[in-house]
Amino acid sequence: MAQSLVKEFTKGLWAEIPPFRLVLGLCPTLAVSKTVENGIGMGVATTFVLVFSNILISMLRNVIPSKVRIACYIVIVATFVTIVELMMQAYTYELFLKLGIFIPLIVVNCIVLGRAEAFANKNSMLPSAADGLGMGIGFTMSLASLGAVRELIGAGTLTVWGGSPIFTIGHGYIPFKFMLEAPGAFIALGLMLCLMNLIGQK
Repeated sequence: MAQSLVKEFTKGLWAEIPPFRLVLGLCPTLAVSKTVENGIGMGVATTFVLVFSNILISMLRNVIPSKVRIACYIVIVATFVTIVELMMQAYTYELFLKLGIFIPLIVVNCIVLGRAEAFANKNSMLPSAADGLGMGIGFTMSLASLGAVRELIGAGTLTVWGGSPIFTIGHGYIPFKFMLEAPGAFIALGLMLCLMNLIGQK
């Protein structure tokens, strides 16, 4: 049992890491990854929703009628997204403002709905929780790493929490601001996908 839970948890950290392996959740990945802070904030919010929606859907999987299961999943996911949104407004309001519309859009994130349909609907509570946690942490790491690349190249800084940079390249560095724009996000993602594939082949 423990070995099975570890397997379900670790698959989301590399073998099935959402943006780089499953190529899911690209909209928030590209939109909010201008900084590491934004990436971590979005990742933690999505992880919370993933874990608790997986648990609840797994518990109700024998009760939910198959014909309306997607609608039921959306209601469950929306409930936890609302909780996250209210908590962020209360405790991390500045980050909430930065992430904007992408917090409510977790409701239709294909990672969350995909795990509900592909895994939580077919498995018990503990494996579903492990699956959601692994996928969420993998998604958070993806957003944070992409945000680090874009922020370092595009601004010459590294901001983790609170708005003050914890690292600055130096005064002589000329930021390549293109990396903070939408096309730069696609290029950074493409380069990181290439790197992941090269590492996977080796």
